[in-house]
Amino acid sequence: MAQQTSTSLSHSTDKVMSKPSLLIVDDNARLAESLQYLLELNGYTAEVCSSGKDALQLITDIRFDLMLLDLSMPGMNGFDVLTELATHNRRIPVIVISGTKTLNAAIEAMRLGAYDFVRKPYQPEELLRTIENAIEKSSLETQNRSINARLEESENLYRYLVNSSPDIIYTLDDNGCFTFINTRIETLLGYKREALIGKHYTELIYTDDFDRARYAFNERRTGNRAASNIELRLKCKDRDTEVRHFEINFITVVLNATGIYSDNPEFGTPFSGTYGVARDISDRKKVEEAITHQAYHDTLTGLPNRALFKDRLNVALHHAKRNKQNLGIMFLDLDRFKWVNDTLGHLYGDELLKHVAHRLAGCLRAQDTLARMGGDEFTLLLHDLPQADDASRVAAKIVEELKRPFLLDDREIFISSSIGIAIYPDHGDSMETLIKSADIAMYHVKWRGKNGFQYYEASMNAMFHKKLSMENELRRAIEKKQIILHYQPQINIETHRIVGLEALARWHHPELGVISPTEFIPLAEETGLISPLSEMLLEEACKQMYEWKQNGLIGFSLAINISPQLVEEEHFVTNTIARIEAHQLSPDNFEIEITENLLVRDIENAITKLKTLGNHGIKIALDDFGTCYSSLSYLRQFPIHNIKIDKSFVGDINTINESVPIITAIAGIAKGFGLDMIAEGVETIQQMKTLQNMGCHKMQGYLFSKPLPAEEITKILRDQKLLFKHTKHLNELLPL
Repeated sequence: MAQQTSTSLSHSTDKVMSKPSLLIVDDNARLAESLQYLLELNGYTAEVCSSGKDALQLITDIRFDLMLLDLSMPGMNGFDVLTELATHNRRIPVIVISGTKTLNAAIEAMRLGAYDFVRKPYQPEELLRTIENAIEKSSLETQNRSINARLEESENLYRYLVNSSPDIIYTLDDNGCFTFINTRIETLLGYKREALIGKHYTELIYTDDFDRARYAFNERRTGNRAASNIELRLKCKDRDTEVRHFEINFITVVLNATGIYSDNPEFGTPFSGTYGVARDISDRKKVEEAITHQAYHDTLTGLPNRALFKDRLNVALHHAKRNKQNLGIMFLDLDRFKWVNDTLGHLYGDELLKHVAHRLAGCLRAQDTLARMGGDEFTLLLHDLPQADDASRVAAKIVEELKRPFLLDDREIFISSSIGIAIYPDHGDSMETLIKSADIAMYHVKWRGKNGFQYYEASMNAMFHKKLSMENELRRAIEKKQIILHYQPQINIETHRIVGLEALARWHHPELGVISPTEFIPLAEETGLISPLSEMLLEEACKQMYEWKQNGLIGFSLAINISPQLVEEEHFVTNTIARIEAHQLSPDNFEIEITENLLVRDIENAITKLKTLGNHGIKIALDDFGTCYSSLSYLRQFPIHNIKIDKSFVGDINTINESVPIITAIAGIAKGFGLDMIAEGVETIQQMKTLQNMGCHKMQGYLFSKPLPAEEITKILRDQKLLFKHTKHLNELLPL
């Protein structure tokens, strides 16, 4: 018996049992072995032990499907085993097999948890049937417990998900009263969910949205035809300030409501209520409103932009045609705005535009429209003019209003304006014609001497055609490659070496001579010619760099100015890299110069493209630095490698006291951000020395060299001493 028990205890605890496994607990070895043999003949596996203590240890180590337990055993008897099993971690069904004849023994065994009581001697068939039933019952109970556990877990998970949802989840009965609502209602609207149960849904709905809510909550259709995505406003509890209802009282939701129907063959499928989800889209609505406002308004002045102006003009034009009324269009341009930008900087220019917008708005009626078209250009739409010449009184008022000085940081700024006027139906009957006519009239005022207004006249078309002729000339110049590059050296004062060249476009017109890029670059941008022009100039720059490389003269970077319109093109980055690599050049030798006009147009797109260029090795330089109020934010966001101090600051050194501290600040910014720095427009030795003392060691300007053709620059690259020989005293200051 002891040997048998020892063998049983030696079995592995991780034994895999494919057949039902039984444990026989009996101190009568012969009866136990007989029973074991019977069970194994009938497809069971059986272990034998002779004491209750060993039995409890075995069920701890091995999982059994059933225990066959004798009551009369020395030490721990069967009743003791049943008592211990009641508190054991592993529950196991027990059939008591005992020779005890008393009824009390059977009752006590059943009371202590035995499945059944079989008296010895037993009938094998009866015992096997009892065992089978016990195992089947145990299996069913196990499955049931598992199912109940999974159901409880699922219910807990469902309850957690519903109450943790960022949305309001609800059900209504067929009368529209809440039968369920999750706890999100408390944090979102301030109501206690218990207080809403049984209340009608109108408790939450903003009054003006009742009709839409009635359609959603009383929906009677199912499947794909059910109502969904209906926007409603919900009331917040204890917040009834009517003026701020969009911000405080109401939350806009997208409501998804689906009808609930009960299946009853006798009564069909009657409607029994509604369930759905209400999602808070208040923040999204605010963002959409902001995006819509930005899409149709100028970010600087807050005025309608070109798109909104055209939309309003189109509506007003239809109204004027239908009612046979006059309608006026004004195109206004500020005459001395460029001077303000160039001398005082873009910060003052932006402030001036805000003041101008405010004064212009004061000259108009409430029903009129004032828009900023871009830069210093404004358009005005005058509705329902009794007489065509009524527009002249408004124009005269504007001219006089803008003549008054503007006070910007204790500075008095004087500007004037040029205004072109077009009247419907006298000067056109379409939106495009009227805008074009007002634009032509404005340019006529410009060419006539500025500071005034003028109605459109047919004879003015000649000047427009002159502009068109210039466009055609520019197209031919690009085709015939009359626009070439000159190169201006960038000098390191410390090493006395050329560290870079800036490529600058020059138009050599066969009749008009050299045309400044300030004239033809804006025209190229306006007419869509900037792309072919830029491609041509980049090709020329790459060819020249390849030639310098072949002659061992490429120890510098070439800076190329890029139009904002060019960067917006889809394939700008890939085309630029491909053209550079096609000439067997390294992108490390190139620098792209951008202005902040690019950065404010499409920030995300610009960041992505500039980072891609930077990842290929091309450096990015921010030109005209210090002339825009948002420069610091751009230095944080954009992959800028180099900043160029604007020539307006350099030109003011020792003449305007404010210039030096500005340059000192720029130098500190460059150092703080780990950026390279170069000053442009250096024309005097005094400027050079001042910049050098402020920590700026890279410069370009006429002090060193004007922009030169490639052949002359090549000579200087071969012998850089030539760069300083033409400048008096420069050799003494910068000994070679």
